[in-house]
Amino acid sequence: MKNLENKTEKDLQKILVEKRETLRSFRFGSSGSKTKNVKEGNNTRKDIARILTELRERENVVSEN
Repeated sequence: MKNLENKTEKDLQKILVEKRETLRSFRFGSSGSKTKNVKEGNNTRKDIARILTELRERENVVSEN
């Protein structure tokens, strides 16, 4: 999840939707003990937080000007 600064807001929204879907499928998959990589959930949550942080920073820059 590098170079978030270089992506457009539309691209970030698209990635955010994909990551949230990945996290949702991970949660339901883990309830049935189908997943082997348990760190995937934590990494996905962190990626979502990074994307949301970048979107908020851009929103703040626009509102300040």
